[in-house]
Amino acid sequence: MTQGKKVVLVVGAGDATGGAIAKRFAREGYVACVTRRSADKLQPLVDEIRAAGGEAHGFASDARKEEEVAALVEEIESTLGPIEAFVFNIGANVPCSILDETARKYFKIWEMACFAGFLTAQAVARRMVTRERGTILFTGATAGLRGAAGFAAFAGAKHGIRALAQSMARELGPRNIHVAHVVVDGAIDTAFIRDSFPERYALKDQDGILDPQHIADSYWFLHSQPRDAWTFELDLRPWMERW
Repeated sequence: MTQGKKVVLVVGAGDATGGAIAKRFAREGYVACVTRRSADKLQPLVDEIRAAGGEAHGFASDARKEEEVAALVEEIESTLGPIEAFVFNIGANVPCSILDETARKYFKIWEMACFAGFLTAQAVARRMVTRERGTILFTGATAGLRGAAGFAAFAGAKHGIRALAQSMARELGPRNIHVAHVVVDGAIDTAFIRDSFPERYALKDQDGILDPQHIADSYWFLHSQPRDAWTFELDLRPWMERW
């Protein structure tokens, strides 16, 4: 085990928000453990953190599979250190008309964006309660506050993850575990937005899209809060975003 080190586990560490959160915590001395279903896609992020002097480990893990989640948490806790901060960052934003949505895709979106959050957060919480400390952060979206046309599946999943966060915060707060839900509302500075929505991406020069590093700063802020002033829900959106 890495002696004296604290671990942050980011489930769904993509090229934008999840990766930025992992790098932010690594700069603070945390061992960054990051997951995706394919470990190969994590290597650039792991290499970047290590090149900057941090410690990082990538894990291939399907967050929808209970046995894989249990094995992941056990490996991290037994070989690297205690998970002090956990971030669930799986999205699954796939728009579709309710008239055309299939049962298979609806279920898959819920499974990825909601059920996986339950499995992973529960596994980590069971470790945190034995130490009576920790932070659990869920990445949400405006879809978790209201459903929009064409987003029934995504909104259902995001409403579910927000409800999970609320229930966990109320149950685990008295046990010194800070649970928070972050509403990320707006386009994020990613290659996908750049290539698919160039007009929207052009707003970057006016601070009109979210910078992943600034999102990550807010996650670190939540983790660092004193418990006499914990935030449960934090909204992040560009100044020009409608809401």
